[in-house]
Amino acid sequence: MLSLEEAQSRAQDLVAAARRAGADAADAVYACNASTNVSVRLGALEDVERSEGEEIGLRVFIGRRSASISASDMNPATLATLVDRCIAMAGQAPEDPYAGLAPEDRLLRKKLPALDLADPFEPEPAQLRERAMIAEEAARAVPGVTNSEGGGAATGRSQMALATSHGFAGAYAGTSHSTWASVLAGTGADMQRDHASHSVRHIVDLDDADAVGTRAGRRAVARLNPVKVGSGVMPVIFDPRIGSSLVGHLIGGMVGPAIARRSSFLLESLGEALFDSGVTIIDDPLRLRGLRSRPFDGEGLPVERRALIDRGVLTGWLLDSASARQLGLQPTGHASRGGSGAPGAGVTNVHMEPGRQSPGELMADVKRGLYVTELIGMGVNGVTGDYSRGAAGFLIENGAVGRAVSEITIAGNLKDMFRALAPANDLAFRYGMNVPTIRIDGMTVAGG
Repeated sequence: MLSLEEAQSRAQDLVAAARRAGADAADAVYACNASTNVSVRLGALEDVERSEGEEIGLRVFIGRRSASISASDMNPATLATLVDRCIAMAGQAPEDPYAGLAPEDRLLRKKLPALDLADPFEPEPAQLRERAMIAEEAARAVPGVTNSEGGGAATGRSQMALATSHGFAGAYAGTSHSTWASVLAGTGADMQRDHASHSVRHIVDLDDADAVGTRAGRRAVARLNPVKVGSGVMPVIFDPRIGSSLVGHLIGGMVGPAIARRSSFLLESLGEALFDSGVTIIDDPLRLRGLRSRPFDGEGLPVERRALIDRGVLTGWLLDSASARQLGLQPTGHASRGGSGAPGAGVTNVHMEPGRQSPGELMADVKRGLYVTELIGMGVNGVTGDYSRGAAGFLIENGAVGRAVSEITIAGNLKDMFRALAPANDLAFRYGMNVPTIRIDGMTVAGG
């Protein structure tokens, strides 16, 4: 794995070569990752996997024509060929009036913010194995657990460097540590499966392995003996580990390319109150040790904490430079970039601010409803906002979570769901996207 300085230099050299070969403008992105994953099952080692990979991508512009190409071979001769091919491809590409690098006057010129994303500690495979064993053993020790899909532990490091021909160069690294377990409860056709996991940047922030395993076991046992639910309209409570998917659908409708294509259910909603005034949703790329934190976006623009929804109101779109030009707006620092191809748009660490009520208070007046812990399928129309997904969880009766339920479908329209959404006060930062417990009234439920 190259050092950050070497990675940045490699990207800069490739851009310089493209300019010498005749490109009017160019950018290059270098990405590499290395990870070790150890998995166990039924108390025995099942797999030890080590993977390492690196890729460099080049994008060139000749007038309004552009092309991109990538390679995993860092040999200088290969990179020289890469430049020649990319230049030739760009010459044959159709013109795009919106193509181009990010505006030069908006590039990040300051020192990169320190986000504490890289942990110097790297556990040995034996330590990963021990953690995986502890997690699975704790899960299997929960009364009612009858089988295991395994436990695991992993560690990894990734690095990213970006260079552009109009003056940006930057690089950063991040690490990851994770533990997981997945087990089954019950027997025969009545078996139920569930899991638990935790991932962090620094090992000191990782949940104890036995806590992860116990959580997996208890979740599986709680799902035993599910009952059928009659169809009807009722309140639905979303567990925090799956409620974030609702914010994901919101973001899918906010990205610039969807708006530019006029293929979003939010097209006419800019500046409108989509949610109750008690709902605020934040995108924070500068969160220390955040799972999706980054010091700059995929085009070299500065990033900042921003309210996507401010007291219920949709504040704006998430724009890369191309979609911003198409819409006559400025890019917002939300460009995302892979090894090849043009940038898209996306978010980083997103969370919904907590409400004032506890989860118990949030559901206290629910006579009959659902507490959903699993969503199945992807029946969401990003153009109309129509929402229909399979689900499993627990019945709520007289304000209390009770019997397990399965084989149900919940449906509505995202705009109606957003207006009816109420958050609890139990926000915890555990994922790249975090929400508290969420209640949505008036959803259509179809039983199995």
